[in-house]
Amino acid sequence: MGEARDRWLNEGVLVLAEEGAVGIRIDRIAARLGLSKGSFHHHFDGAGGYKRALLAHVEQISTAALSEAIAEAEREDDARVILERLTELVGSRDSGLYRPKLDVAVRAWANSDADARAAQARIDAARIGALQRVWRPHVSTDAEARRAALLPYLLAVGASTVTPPVSADELTTLFEMLLPLVPSQP
Repeated sequence: MGEARDRWLNEGVLVLAEEGAVGIRIDRIAARLGLSKGSFHHHFDGAGGYKRALLAHVEQISTAALSEAIAEAEREDDARVILERLTELVGSRDSGLYRPKLDVAVRAWANSDADARAAQARIDAARIGALQRVWRPHVSTDAEARRAALLPYLLAVGASTVTPPVSADELTTLFEMLLPLVPSQP
């Protein structure tokens, strides 16, 4: 991606997290960036093209952080170690693992927009699938791995959707309460 295109998308993510989908207005984002509408039209095929690119960008950043953290921790081949590492990362602002405002904004947008709904479904499937892969070597069936993956995932989703959202530190503490349930070896 070009630098200006990245700026448009990254600013769109910030606006979406701060104001929800109603805040995604090209004129306002252009003013925030100090860029012209011409720059916008150079990089995107109208508002619909921007919306699709923004949702793809949100999807990428929403799934990449978890996948990268798991890939880094998987060298251990131990579910407890991997999940302990993920638990540590939840509290880190730099990890991108817990973005409650963005998660809530995308879920709200998904209630009224088919493209956002499809993006949210892919995000959920990718995140659950990543956690399921961590669990699979430690349980007997794919169904058990899915249930084990759902427990922390649904805790995180719930934590982000209550008002106000649960803090990253408090969510870390909740995940730490779950860690004793994790087997230490396959």
